[in-house]
Amino acid sequence: MLVQVARIGKPHGIRGEVTVQLFTDAPEERFAPGARLRLEPSSPLAPQGAVTVRGARWNKAVLVVALEEVPDRNGAESLRGTLLFAEAQDEDPEAEEWYEHELVDLEVRTGPEDGTGPRIGVVTGLRTMPVQDLLEITLDEDGREAALPFVEEIVPVVDPDGGFVVVTPPPGLLELGLEDGAAEPGTPEPGTPEGGR
Repeated sequence: MLVQVARIGKPHGIRGEVTVQLFTDAPEERFAPGARLRLEPSSPLAPQGAVTVRGARWNKAVLVVALEEVPDRNGAESLRGTLLFAEAQDEDPEAEEWYEHELVDLEVRTGPEDGTGPRIGVVTGLRTMPVQDLLEITLDEDGREAALPFVEEIVPVVDPDGGFVVVTPPPGLLELGLEDGAAEPGTPEPGTPEGGR
């Protein structure tokens, strides 16, 4: 199973390096030299297929990644907004599966996994994607729609009996919103189990 590990940002320099917004707690493993990553383009113009990590380094708080298939800045620019996926690690064959109707209207909370953290919104849907599902959320603060990758790293707790989910999104992820490309267009399939949790 594939999980989303990053979203490519702007190019860095002239040698094809790209900055990435991380959706993983293990960037050193996911972006080790030789690692293979699957691309899900944000537009039909972006390259298809998979890429190989040539190297990665930190520039202050930003991870800069070099890919074997991207030799120059033009290639790096064509990848802007593309999502990067990797094979799930330590996948549990008995992982819980959730249906959309079990998730809709659950409160979205941050903080401790016991659900005592502050509420930030409510679940409004489950978007079924080719490689990874997205949890759709309406934020309390301003009513914006946002989407989070429905993986244990980012949604560690789903408690329908308690009426909530606990989320731990990386900084800036909720600010993207659906309109900014946090989620790719797609048609959900109501009643389809989500197998990534």
